[in-house]
Amino acid sequence: MVESTGEEAADAEQAAAEVLDRPLPEGVRRRVVQIVSDGFGGLTVGELPPQLRQYARFTPTRRVKFAGNAMAAAVESEPLFRQRIAERFREAQPELAGALDAGAPPPAADPLDVAAAAYVLRPVGWVKLVAAAGEEAQRADAERADEETRAELQSLRDRLAEAQALTKTETERLRAELDTAKRETDAVHRKLRAALSDVKRGEAAVRKAQAEAEAARAEGQAAVSAAESETRRLKARLGEAEATLEASRRAAREGRSVEDMRVRLLLDTVLEAAQGLRRELALPPVSARPADSVDAVEPGRMTPKDIAARALHEHDPAILDQLLALPQAHLVVDGYNVTKTGYPTMPLEKQRLRLLGSLSQLAAQTGAEVTCVFDGAELAAPVLLAPPRGVRVLFSKAGVTADELIRQLVRAEPPGRPVIVVSTDREVADGIAKAGARPVASVMLLKRLSRG
Repeated sequence: MVESTGEEAADAEQAAAEVLDRPLPEGVRRRVVQIVSDGFGGLTVGELPPQLRQYARFTPTRRVKFAGNAMAAAVESEPLFRQRIAERFREAQPELAGALDAGAPPPAADPLDVAAAAYVLRPVGWVKLVAAAGEEAQRADAERADEETRAELQSLRDRLAEAQALTKTETERLRAELDTAKRETDAVHRKLRAALSDVKRGEAAVRKAQAEAEAARAEGQAAVSAAESETRRLKARLGEAEATLEASRRAAREGRSVEDMRVRLLLDTVLEAAQGLRRELALPPVSARPADSVDAVEPGRMTPKDIAARALHEHDPAILDQLLALPQAHLVVDGYNVTKTGYPTMPLEKQRLRLLGSLSQLAAQTGAEVTCVFDGAELAAPVLLAPPRGVRVLFSKAGVTADELIRQLVRAEPPGRPVIVVSTDREVADGIAKAGARPVASVMLLKRLSRG
């Protein structure tokens, strides 16, 4: 038993000492990549080299397509990874593996398959098997190229014979046509000589008519040129007028649509604010009085900026509840700023899902408009996401940060509407505060969401 173990160790050392002195033949390399891809699925992520772990969930076909070079390099440079692939191969093809270990590869087996298996298993003499497979592949390619060359040569010979026969027929036909053309040319020459005398007599009359026609043509061309110039000028002016008219119409339509939306939203905000103030102050209905027309400050009127004046801590979620209770309130959330403050260790996808689920509940409880903004620059691919009920989800475009998108949202709102922006970013808070929005720290939103 000890002697057998010593012999196996010696064989393994001898196999490990063997090294290829030339690049791996392409056919053998493709079979090796296929063997690695087939054994790839039986390994855990921890058993894979770091450079291959990103392909762990790929199908075998996609691994061969996208990770072929990486797998071939890993088999060559990672002995432990190659041994694991070899173990999977022995389990999948025990007969071929046993034959190679015994030094007697099956005669009927494909040389490329034998060489690829020997490259992975590394039995004694594996270098010779790989070299022999490469020579066999080269010989097969040479024979195939020779066969294709002979077929191409025969095809060219057949085409040459057809071309020669066609050329002979065409030559005979052209000679006959040439004889006919010569006879016709002699007849035409005779007629031409007879017509020359008539032509000479008519040339004098033609020259006189040409002079008169040339004068008339010059006069007509001058008139046509002047008319075309005037037509082009009028068409250009007409095109400019039509373009100006269309631009004016489009600008009027767009401006009217945006302004109508902003005015309508501001009107709804003012109306709801007035109704809410009447309910909060429990004012009884009264008829108009002349004194009502005098301009003065009414007691109890509140704005979004006055909410913080109530004796609450700056991070108390009750402040956020009071802000969201304002009529037509719009809550804008800097998504990643909140998630990376509250649960930064979670993957981005789970951060988004957790935050959006909580915001959906908040929107249902308060009735406020909720918009959540994420930075699209941190995405490797487009996100397939169904926004939850009551929450508008936006990703910034390429070259645009989430902060810039938030500022655009705030600027799009009409003055006077309560807009609350959740972000810990000081620059964002200062910018939206100047635009009339109310900044709120991410900690306050997280406390409110944790309260349910």
